[in-house]
Order: sequence, then C-alpha cells, then structure tokens
Amino acid sequence: MDGVINLFKPKGMTSHDAVKVIRKILKTNKIGHTGTLDPNASGVLPICIGKATRIVEYLHELDKEYIAELTLGVMTDTQDSEGRVLACSDKVVDEKRIYDVMEKYKGDLIQIPPMYSAIKYKGKKLYELAREGKTIDRQPRNIRIYEQKILNINDCKSIIFYVRCSKGTYIRTLCNDIGLDLGTYGYMSFLIRTGVGNFKISDSYSIEYINTIGKDNVDKILIPIDKALNHLDEFIVEEKFYNKLINGNMIEVKPTNINFLNDNLKIYCKNRFIGIGRLVTKDLSLFLKMDKVLVI
Repeated sequence: MDGVINLFKPKGMTSHDAVKVIRKILKTNKIGHTGTLDPNASGVLPICIGKATRIVEYLHELDKEYIAELTLGVMTDTQDSEGRVLACSDKVVDEKRIYDVMEKYKGDLIQIPPMYSAIKYKGKKLYELAREGKTIDRQPRNIRIYEQKILNINDCKSIIFYVRCSKGTYIRTLCNDIGLDLGTYGYMSFLIRTGVGNFKISDSYSIEYINTIGKDNVDKILIPIDKALNHLDEFIVEEKFYNKLINGNMIEVKPTNINFLNDNLKIYCKNRFIGIGRLVTKDLSLFLKMDKVLVI
C-alpha cells in the first residue's frame, strides 16, 4: 500500500487528526500529510501512505489554491472567525476601492506569519504561546500570489475571492492585511482549499467514503507515487544501470541532458519508476545522483 490519497479534510479537524483517522481505517502507521491545513478550513489535503511518505518534501513545495471570504469591519486575534474580537469599525468601503486594494495583493509579497500558527519558536508552537497571552516577534516571509480574483462582493461588507499562492502563505493574514489596507479591519470568515498542485477538490475523497471502501479497496483511489509527482520531469535510464541506481550509486550520463541540471527528476529504468534523482557535475562530467530510491 504505497501512494497518495487526495483527501477532502472537513472543517473542524486538524491535519494531524485527519492522518490519525486514515491511519486507523487503513491499519498502517506509515502515513503523513503534505502540509498543514487550518482546522477552521476544509478542502484538499494529500495524504502519503507507505513509501509515498518519502516524497512529502516534494509535495510540500506545491502551489495552493483557495476560495476565501474576507469579512470587513472586525479584527480578531486569530485573524479568523474563531478568535477574540480586538477592534471594530463602521467604515463603509466602496467597491472600486476594494478592487484597487485587492489588485495590490498579487505577485511577490512580504507577510508576517500570525501568532496563531504552528510555526515553532524555541521548541514551542506559536499558537501555544499566543494562548498564554504572549506575543513573539516573527520574521517576515517572502510569499507569492500567482493568481487572485474577486468572485463576489456582498454589500461592501464581505469579499469572496479566489487565490493561488506559494507554500507558506497565510490566507488569514492576507485577509487581515487587506482589511487594514482598506482603512478598516478584516478577518477570514470562510476558507476552502480547492487545490494543491495537481490535486484538485473535484478529485478528492471524504473520510466517510474512505471508511466505506476500507483498506481492501483503497487501491482504487490511491495515486501511484510517480503520478503524484506530475510536476517533476521524467528521466529515463538504460536498463544496464538498474542495479547501480537502486543501490544509490551515481552513473555518468550524456552532456546533452544539461538542461535538467540540479532539478528534481523522476527516474525510470526497466520501464518502471525507481525514484527521484538529480543531474550533477563532477570533474567536468555529468552524473545522475539518486536522492530517493523508491522501487516498489
């Protein structure tokens, strides 16, 4: 049982708890998720099973897609609807101003992570410190908003929008920052993750469905490891190198492959996926180095 399940995580459940439930259903301990999704949010959470747990780091880098609701006029300490209200404003923002400000939140941005987050500080999660009433200076992060589009504005009181962004982007903080930029306040009142790379919500499965089909039939929804890595280029190696590669040895390859230098690549040999490797240079020659051997 090796592969990835495109799980639809329900609202109100932590990503860690989702893993625990799937672990119990499938009766295996070798399970991990590919990046925390807010307990207050629902949506796509790829779950890696068996040998696929070794590719979590490659899936963690994928772009994320969301549909969110930003409610104006209120600021909370958690930047979402679960938090304590810190400030309110009766200011009415006109629609044109909303479009103008939202346009600014595209491309490369700098964001300060919220206190209510799982980021660790001296071995303790920030949200644990926040619950103790402590505030820690957080380092700003570089994020990227690839796409952002307003879907609906409700009486200039709330904004429903779509966003595709880089890993590490906090939509709660995006809502908070936009609210302040509009001269009022704002918090994230709704969030659903609609995509993680090639994992889309339309292809996801609920915990209830997975429980219904059970361990014996999970292969029907299990995405093979190499298919889960569709964002990586393929590299095919001659059969004579098979044993060397699965034993982690480097092999010399033709310099015509220089375009893939240092990129993560899906390696195939003997008509099968054997793992992830990179092309590296050594003594003016080009070599294939295996980073993960995943022969199944």
